[in-house]
This record gives sequence, structure tokens and C-alpha cells, in this order.
Amino acid sequence: MLTEIWITAVFAMFIWWFSTGVILLVVRRADVLGGPAPAKATLFGLPLLAIGLAFVWISSTGADVLSVYLAFLGALAIWGWIELAFLTGVITGPEKRDCPVGLQGRARFGRAWWTVAYHELTLLAGLVVVELLTRGSDNDVAFWAYAILFIARILAKLNVFFGIPRINTEFVPRPLAHLTSYFRRGPITAMFPLAITILSFGMACFLQRLWVAETDPAIVAATLLTTLSGLALLEHWLMVVPLPDAKLWRWMLPAPADMTSEERKTNGL
Repeated sequence: MLTEIWITAVFAMFIWWFSTGVILLVVRRADVLGGPAPAKATLFGLPLLAIGLAFVWISSTGADVLSVYLAFLGALAIWGWIELAFLTGVITGPEKRDCPVGLQGRARFGRAWWTVAYHELTLLAGLVVVELLTRGSDNDVAFWAYAILFIARILAKLNVFFGIPRINTEFVPRPLAHLTSYFRRGPITAMFPLAITILSFGMACFLQRLWVAETDPAIVAATLLTTLSGLALLEHWLMVVPLPDAKLWRWMLPAPADMTSEERKTNGL
């Protein structure tokens, strides 16, 4: 049982790392090429969305180990395409301008919302679609995997908006450069402990689910969800703890188009 848990956990971490790296690679190359490249990258990525939907639908009728893995991969594929569409600037929001200097309170929040409104609504639509595809199924891995990513993303965005000590802008592509003007680097606010509490509670729930799991599919499902929620929790702590997490992907990415040769050497690109 322990061996199965470790293998499943390593699989989940690898898929999280590898899929994130691939998306960043595609976005960076499209950013370097410019012109229609970002839109083409999103268009050519549509099969990923189709595969994700197919995996979620197919896995909803099964409760074996393979179906559990397909559900997990399907949810990540759907999420991955939406993130690709966002990072390439295809699905963002109607507001494309920098945040005005001195803008505060509700006005700042409202303007920040309009910079990502279409993306947030698309993510919500994805959650609804996954819920509909898995409704009434014994295999709920796709729904919970997507829900973990959805909740963690909302909490992360709120923390970046209200204020956090560490904000990594290294991978922000040119179409989204205006978003950084809405970030606030500073002491943590009440939003950070709230986010940590929510994510910790979620991880504890999946750990409890793993503790009582008796069948192989149940063990694999609980392990995947526990690992994913743990990674979401880790990503939040990295907003505070000064660790070079960007190095996980920097080595596999091409340098930005506007980076000098000296900067390329400094960053190992």
C-alpha cells in the first residue's frame, strides 16, 4: 500500500511539474515569436481541451484505477488549455491598461477584476462542465482535482492583489504585462492565513479519505487529490518563504525576446 501511495504521489508531482513546464515553454516561445503566434498556440492547443473532456467523460463511467488516472489527467488537461489561453493573452479580460497610480479600494478591485474577467468566467465554466460530466458518478476525481486548482487559483490571485512578500513575475508574458501593475508586494494580509487554512483543511480531508481507503482505486484517488492539494498549499507558502521556485522551470525555457546576452547567461538561458 505504501509503495502504491508513493508511486501515485510522485506521478502527480511529475505531471504537475511537467505540464506546467510545457505550458510555460509554449507561452514563452509564442511570446518570443510575437505576432499571431500566441493565438495560434491557443488554437493548436484545442486538442488538449478535447482530450481532457473525453478523459473526464470516459472515466466517469468507471471506478477502476485506470479510470481514476484518466479523470485526474482529464481535469488537468482542461485546466491546462484554459491557462494556455490566458497566458497567451487570448482569454483575459476587457481591461488592458495598467492600474492608475494611487487607485485604491473598490475602484482598484473592480479594475483588477476586468483585467481577468473572461478568464475567471472560463475557469468557472470549466468547473461547471466537469461537474455535469461527473454528476452521479462514483469517480469524482476529475471534479475534485479541478476544484482544488480552481479554489487555489482564486486564493492566489486575491493574495497577489491584497499583498504578499514574494511575487514571481519572471514568467509573465508580454500580453499580460499590465497585470503586474495590479500586484502588491508587501506584508501578508488576513487573506494569506485564510488561504492557508482553507487549503490545509482541504488537504486534511483528502488525507482522511486516504486513511480510510480500502480498495486500490480509492487509494489512488485519495493520493492524487492529497498530493495536488499539498502542491497548492506549497505554492502559497512559496509566496512567503524565499526559495528560488522559478528554477524548477527556468532551465527548460527559451529566453525572452528582449533579454540581453548577459542576462541570458546570468539566468542560465
